Amino acid sequence: MKLDSPIFDRIRVKPDRDRRVKAEGPTCEWEGCCNAATHRAPKGRQHEGQFWRFCFDHVRAYNQSYNYFSGMGDDAVAAYQKDALTGHRPTWKMGSRGAGSAAEHSRRHSTEDIGDPFGMFGEMGGRARPEPEPERESRMIRNAERRAFESLGVEASATAEEIKARFKLLVKKYHPDANGGDNSTEDRLRDVIQAYNHLKSAGFC
Repeated sequence: MKLDSPIFDRIRVKPDRDRRVKAEGPTCEWEGCCNAATHRAPKGRQHEGQFWRFCFDHVRAYNQSYNYFSGMGDDAVAAYQKDALTGHRPTWKMGSRGAGSAAEHSRRHSTEDIGDPFGMFGEMGGRARPEPEPERESRMIRNAERRAFESLGVEASATAEEIKARFKLLVKKYHPDANGGDNSTEDRLRDVIQAYNHLKSAGFC
């Protein structure tokens, strides 16, 4: 750039100090402290939403000695803790809120057809009756499981105890030690072990 250019005005030099105007922030509200208030601290019970403004050192000291239940009796603290279980929301006894007469309530909310094994509806005339036995779940048997059942020589409806007993019997029958060291039954023994392991991994035993 030419020195006689109309655009050239002056050379800007970095100032030796920050000349920007700094906004004065709040000072610490701790008695006798003049530091900047950089942190907030709650004023306490019955002053929700109101805060003290402290510096870092004094907010730490305030938090160490802060006690929300200061000045409350043991009964009041216990009541507060009980209400805290429901988020300080009102609760009602089961069946008591919005209920009319006992006859009307019984007519609108009959519990005769409700299974009540734990006796929860006794106050409303409920009667405990046994729950019906759940139907046994029929498992889908794939071809691999069917071949495993055939290798063990048991039905697909066999229980876990029956499968284990059959497996032990076949292992004793086909093990070479039970046949005087004859290795001709090793292939059959291998099939039995593989079939049992497959049924075990599939959850049948």
